[in-house]
Amino acid sequence: MSDAIRPGIDEYFLKIASVVAERSTCLRHHVGAVAVRDKHILATGYNGAPTGLHDCLDLGCLRDELKIPSGTRHEICRGIHAEQNVIIQASLHGVSLEGSTIYCTHTPCVLCAKMLVNARIKRYVSFGTYQDNTFMELFRQANIAFDMQKKPPARISFLK
Repeated sequence: MSDAIRPGIDEYFLKIASVVAERSTCLRHHVGAVAVRDKHILATGYNGAPTGLHDCLDLGCLRDELKIPSGTRHEICRGIHAEQNVIIQASLHGVSLEGSTIYCTHTPCVLCAKMLVNARIKRYVSFGTYQDNTFMELFRQANIAFDMQKKPPARISFLK
């Protein structure tokens, strides 16, 4: 009998979001998001510059240079948030996110929260926090369930 413990569904998809975050090109936060419905991945997204454009890894962080605090002045950043990218990826492939759950390494900013409300997601699960908690009221009004989980272990367990 194996000593490996099978992760629960929330831990499983939060681990996947963590791996997605490894593709981030942001120098401040690596954020990953996974859209899931009926235990199937619909789309993924991470934070970084628009496709084909220079990113912060190449150019440096404009927000750091201007000493702009995290969670403010989103328009100064060249990056697109992970939640925005998960919505964009789903739409590019003709996939509706209605009724889905978003698993994300961080809680959403208010701009992403508004987009997720309009995408009609039903649940948002995270283990990390972003500077902006305005999303809570938006989610409450839109009846989007919010679950804060503990950070999943980085270790991958293999069955023998």
